[in-house]
Amino acid sequence: MRISVVVPARDEETTIGACLDALAAAARHCPVPVDVVVVADRCQDRTERIARAAGVRVLLSGAGQVGAARAAGVRAARALRPVEPADEHWIASTDADSLVPAGWLGWHAQIAAADVDLLLGTVRLAGPAGAHRAWRERYAAGEWATGHVHVHGANLGVRASTYLAAGGFPALPAHEDRALADRVRALPGARVLASSRFPVTTSDRLVGRAPEGVAADLSA
Repeated sequence: MRISVVVPARDEETTIGACLDALAAAARHCPVPVDVVVVADRCQDRTERIARAAGVRVLLSGAGQVGAARAAGVRAARALRPVEPADEHWIASTDADSLVPAGWLGWHAQIAAADVDLLLGTVRLAGPAGAHRAWRERYAAGEWATGHVHVHGANLGVRASTYLAAGGFPALPAHEDRALADRVRALPGARVLASSRFPVTTSDRLVGRAPEGVAADLSA
């Protein structure tokens, strides 16, 4: 088993360093090899330079769409290990403004070894707990002991063979993560796990890079 982490980024020079530091820490706690691919999508700042300095694979994209950027990152991750069976390659997804916990990649490896095809995780907002209270309450209402209703590109994992069978991330400006989840659920026999373990901390900014994302919800 090998894990590749795909991180789309547009003008994220203020957050990409911390994002990659968190991924490096998580990789040190992971029992399987980890590759990280940053997709610098129409960046006009130092995002690419910072990512390259961190020693990860950087792919330049002019797509201008997070769905297309994620899909390009998966293609690059697959090309890094072209002889690897697709069912032994796990694709993890997060965002450049997010911080994964130290156990995140180890959890993905555990889930992949348990023959799960798609892992849907949750997020937590950065910033003080008292901020954005209405959003936090609505979000918590969609979580329970056995799972949740949320889908986030910031906390998602999928088996490469399942990803390919589902047609991958569509080239959408938003909700490409939901579209992939729906496609996987439609596959016969697909095993989907919605888990609130190891939530990813994501930015609480009010102006995001993708329309209709968490930032749009917070600013509504």
